[in-house]
Amino acid sequence: MHALFRGVCVVPVVTIEREEDAVPLVRLLQQSGFALVEVALRTQAALAAIAAIGRDVPHIAVGAGTVLRPADVADARAAGARFLVSPGMTAELAAAALATGLPYLPGVATPSEVMQARELGISFMKLFPAEAVGGTALLAALAPVFPGVAFCPTGGLDQQRARRYLALPNVPMVGGSWMVPRDAVMAGDWARLSRLAAEAAALGRIGAG
Repeated sequence: MHALFRGVCVVPVVTIEREEDAVPLVRLLQQSGFALVEVALRTQAALAAIAAIGRDVPHIAVGAGTVLRPADVADARAAGARFLVSPGMTAELAAAALATGLPYLPGVATPSEVMQARELGISFMKLFPAEAVGGTALLAALAPVFPGVAFCPTGGLDQQRARRYLALPNVPMVGGSWMVPRDAVMAGDWARLSRLAAEAAALGRIGAG
């Protein structure tokens, strides 16, 4: 996990409605400086998109998001996902995800859920939905209680909010879809997508600096 996420500050979370959009979109993200992309398992095209990205854009690590059940874990792994992300965590789901040996970010929203994840040996978690559950104030409060636990906040972030999250010591990276808005993808507005991706990638360079 540390090798995969080292130096990564922003993870684009993309929802692919049409399989043919996957490779051009991820190539654009790669050209903007991104090393990872998370494909949400929210559409019928998602698994095929993961497979296509892994085949045609091998230098970018593609992961599966919105993993809800053990069957999703199996499907994502078969499609070639290199990491797994879930919006929450159950014992059954965590067991299936951890058994793959792939990096796994379970979603948490409360101190009790952080504690449950830690009992499974997980020290890097997704805070979701970040803005709705307390955002930067919650993460600042969690930091002294859970030293050594890091978070990837996702949910409700935009360019400015992402900057504030990345300033927190327990937030090495954020996830979001603000740089890949659905309307722009569906319209094939590559100029807009390129501009948004470049701006989001610049956050990563600022965070790394």
